[in-house]
Amino acid sequence: MITADYLSQIAPWSHELTAAERERAARGIVEKHFSRGDYICHQGDRMNYWCGVARGIIKVGTVSTHGKAVTFTGVPQSGWVGEGSVLKDEIRQYDIVALRDSRVVLMQKATFHWLFENSVGFNRFLVHQLNERLGQFIATVGSDRMFEARPRVARALGWLFNPVLYPGVGRFLDISQEELALLCGLSRQIAGKALKELEEEGLVQVDRTGIGVRDLPGLASYGA
Repeated sequence: MITADYLSQIAPWSHELTAAERERAARGIVEKHFSRGDYICHQGDRMNYWCGVARGIIKVGTVSTHGKAVTFTGVPQSGWVGEGSVLKDEIRQYDIVALRDSRVVLMQKATFHWLFENSVGFNRFLVHQLNERLGQFIATVGSDRMFEARPRVARALGWLFNPVLYPGVGRFLDISQEELALLCGLSRQIAGKALKELEEEGLVQVDRTGIGVRDLPGLASYGA
C-alpha cells in the first residue's frame, strides 16, 4: 500500500480522480524494486496487476517462435502499461523486463476495476491512454519495416517523450545509448551513430546523462 500523496507524485492520471478515489487507488497499490534484467512478468503469466514506473525504465516485448527478441515499447518514469490485459482478464501476451534498476508500482485488478466502474476521471484517462497506445503500435509496425536505423531511433525517442503516455518525462530523458539501442533492436554502435545524426539535424541534444528533445513533432514523424 502506498499513500495518496505519493500516488499523486508518480501517477499524473491520479490528478483526474476525486480525493476519495485517489485514496481508494493508493490502498490497492504496492511498490516493488526490480534489478536490471529482472522479469516483472513473463509472456503467458496471469498477472493481476496494472504496472506503473515510479523510477527507472522497463521494456515490453517478446521472443518470436524463431528466437528473435522483439521490443514493443519502452516505458519510462510516470508511464503505465498493461491496462488491456487487466480489462480483458487475459494472460499477458508479452514480457515486461526492467531495463535498469527500477521501482515499479502494481495496482490490484480489483482496484483497477473499481476505478473503471466508478470514476469518470479514470475512464477519461483510459480512453486517451488506449487511443494513444493504439497509435503507438501502428507506428511501431511501420517503423519496424524500415531498414534505416535513423528513423527507428527517431520514432522510438518520439514515443518515449510522448506527453500523453509519459507526461512526467518532460523534455529530458535519463536514458543511456545502450538502453536506447535495446529498445530499438539495434547495436549500440549503430544506435549511437543514428543518434549523433539526429543531433546534427537539430532534433535532439545528447549528453552523458541522457537525451533532450528539441523537436518532438520532427522525431515523431521522422521518415514519414
